[in-house]
Amino acid sequence: MPATTIKLEADLVRKVTALKPKDESISGYVRELIEKEHRARENRAAAGLYQQFLDKNPEERAAMEVWESAPLVDDVEGRKA
Repeated sequence: MPATTIKLEADLVRKVTALKPKDESISGYVRELIEKEHRARENRAAAGLYQQFLDKNPEERAAMEVWESAPLVDDVEGRKA
């Protein structure tokens, strides 16, 4: 993979330096920001596709509604306290 250098203006370097953890390099911090943004966009796209799937499959939507309304704090059946 070829390396790429991205030049930042001095003002932006100061801003990034102020934001990043002291023990992290500017390159590492910017790389992490880009990776986070990429994952966030992928997740939003996947959520959109899943929403389309639910819109086209009412039985799946109904199953999800049942699952989402399940009580998560109740004791498990058959379990003795």
